[in-house]
Amino acid sequence: MTAADMIRNLPKAFDASAAQGTDCTIQFNCSTPMHVIIKSGTCTTGEGTAASSDLAITMEDEDLVALMKGELNGMQAFMTGKLQVEGDMMLAQRMASFFDSSKV
Repeated sequence: MTAADMIRNLPKAFDASAAQGTDCTIQFNCSTPMHVIIKSGTCTTGEGTAASSDLAITMEDEDLVALMKGELNGMQAFMTGKLQVEGDMMLAQRMASFFDSSKV
């Protein structure tokens, strides 16, 4: 499964109760740039670069897939340079709880 496929599957893995009160746009910069919009308890994805984002995540495809599957620790990836984050760092830390990695 590609990183883009996993991002497209995020709405299926979305836990609205975990993201309660969160409205944001998350940009994923990988080989196929995509973005996720979380608003009013829903999650949608879009291809390309969002007009504006609260958080931008830049990773190689294989590292993003491993991160989403729970095989790569986000903090370790950040500390080793495999994960670059721009924007709301608190959102970056909370984001994993918004999705069930077994459903991605």
